[in-house]
Amino acid sequence: MVNETEVADGGATGGPPPVELAQPEAEASRRHAELTEQLNDARWRYHVLDAPTISDGEFDAMMRELNQIEDAFPALRTPDSPTQQVGGPPSTTFTAVEHLQRLMSLDNVFSREELDRWAARAVRELGEARLEKSGYLCELKVDGLALDLVYEQGRLIRAATRGDGRVGEDVTANVRTITVIPERLTGEDRPDVLEVRGEVFFAVEEFAALNATLVADGKAPFANPRNAAAGSLRQKDPRVTASRNLGFVSHGIGVLDGYTADRLSDAYEALDRWGLPVSPHRKLAKNLAEVWDYITHFG
Repeated sequence: MVNETEVADGGATGGPPPVELAQPEAEASRRHAELTEQLNDARWRYHVLDAPTISDGEFDAMMRELNQIEDAFPALRTPDSPTQQVGGPPSTTFTAVEHLQRLMSLDNVFSREELDRWAARAVRELGEARLEKSGYLCELKVDGLALDLVYEQGRLIRAATRGDGRVGEDVTANVRTITVIPERLTGEDRPDVLEVRGEVFFAVEEFAALNATLVADGKAPFANPRNAAAGSLRQKDPRVTASRNLGFVSHGIGVLDGYTADRLSDAYEALDRWGLPVSPHRKLAKNLAEVWDYITHFG
């Protein structure tokens, strides 16, 4: 069994509590999961974000405790344990992943007449009473790169590009560097599973600053903010993505398990409550006239 006298005290900065003698397996498993999460987060912040939150002594003390737990309970020493990984920044491999629910495309309209025809089709397919009850959710289109995020029990477990709508590329390591995308959802009513769609984008000011830096270094600038966002997200080294201040805004939901929303505007309120960015310019219009007022105002 683990001898608690073998655990370092973590030095002057403190450290984790010592492993108890004859630790019950259930408690060992819980503490193992806790240490694993803390160590992985510490490595990430040190190697990728260049913003460590704990001292080297604290890190080493937690790693020793994890090793001791795994010595006592060998089944917990899996290949993905921090004790089996070499320190250093993770790389993004862009492996193919299947979305939980297919990403669909949006229709385009370019005039009031085209909008009226779209609205007439919506009435035919959904019924006037349903549309009167739901209204029309308006928001501004963000020109960036579509992204699919999956949260389970409030934790971000995967981020993928749109791809063909069914299968995209895994860019989780890079997305974890985007500060506005939460690692954990907030709120007591967060769902068990949430698949949220959104757009990664480059703000105009950030885009101009990046291009100025590239030109100063003798490199070719990006043609536009959308290309810059796509190029920044698809970097093999997440540290490059972290160095670029990418934005993100949610604009849709795929799978939603453990929460019910009657309409998309209600879902947006929930996303905001859970810590996910949503458009500050969204508006629920009662009818098509209000939709057109919204369009002409921003146009």
